[in-house]
Amino acid sequence: MSIAEPVYEVVRRAPDFEVRRYAPYVVAEVVVEAPFADAGNLGFRPLVRYIGGQNSMPAGGGRELPMTAPVLQEAGRGQELPMTAPVLQGEASGMAGRHAVQFVMPPGMDMARLPRPADARVTLREVPGRDVAVLRYSGWWTEDAFRTQERRLREALRTAGLEPRGEATWARYNQPFSLWFLRRNEVWLPLSSPVSRG
Repeated sequence: MSIAEPVYEVVRRAPDFEVRRYAPYVVAEVVVEAPFADAGNLGFRPLVRYIGGQNSMPAGGGRELPMTAPVLQEAGRGQELPMTAPVLQGEASGMAGRHAVQFVMPPGMDMARLPRPADARVTLREVPGRDVAVLRYSGWWTEDAFRTQERRLREALRTAGLEPRGEATWARYNQPFSLWFLRRNEVWLPLSSPVSRG
């Protein structure tokens, strides 16, 4: 059974990464104060309840939404973003920090068509189209594994003459019970300017 993902095209391939040009998409997001290892679980539960029908439409009643991939985590979000018209994480290992946990909404769903969250912790926001450098890896869902791959991606971008902008995003595509060596994990780094094809 295939699960929908955000729409993108690959504009460049390199030995250690690829550059994807993502079309705009909408995320449902929860911002939590927690260590890296706990942030995903804390943010995941309210998001699952939202797509499970804990929401409201203008005409009333909840509506279920399909699960998509990946689950995204971002670190260091300075403030929760207001409602507008993809798990990232940061901070030192084991220390609490602000982390945004995100579910990407199904393709074709915009802000006007999505149900309103019933839980005030869940917000919806549009992510603009952008170029993102992506490094794919398998393995355990740990901060050490993620940070190792993030360093690897940043070094590969330096070598390629590409400049990242902002914090890295942790993208997880599999269910928690998936075998660790079969998991699809990715590090996403937005780029400071669009990349020419090649």
